[in-house]
Amino acid sequence: MGSGSGMRASRVHEELVALLPRLRRFALLLARNGDAADDLVQATITRALDRLYQFEPESRLDRWVFQILRSIWVSDMRRASARRTEALDEAAEQVGGVDGERVMESRLSLAEVQTRFAQLPMEQQQVLLLVCIEGYSYADAAALLGIPMGTVMSRLSRGRLALMNPAPAPNNVTYLGRRVR
Repeated sequence: MGSGSGMRASRVHEELVALLPRLRRFALLLARNGDAADDLVQATITRALDRLYQFEPESRLDRWVFQILRSIWVSDMRRASARRTEALDEAAEQVGGVDGERVMESRLSLAEVQTRFAQLPMEQQQVLLLVCIEGYSYADAAALLGIPMGTVMSRLSRGRLALMNPAPAPNNVTYLGRRVR
């Protein structure tokens, strides 16, 4: 290994360390459990380091690593016949402040968003996390998930609407402007 490739590997290692919080967020979304998410991130970093020779320097490291993470998760899901899932509540523990009323309102709002988010189909959750939280472009999210960009836009739109407007109660359903029971 020449000094150029050693410097490149060192830079990649630094970038991998910087990606850890983002990888953990995505892993938490997929795994729904802190321990499982940590295991998923560890497996991702291990695979990325083992296959560093496959990484093309002109491509984006974050996209490559997120694809590895998602690939490992899909493989794990295929192997497991049933996986226990748990709700995400670690973010609620991080909300803090001096004003008790504001803290309570923030926690209630966060809990409501988490509840709505957890009720979304996994496909919408993935797109929302990648685009709205991680800041990926529609094209990058589409490439990472292996779906057309139009599908990303559709899932994002439906997911955002579902988060903003809770589903109506069954006895308040409307169809073509008329109330249906």
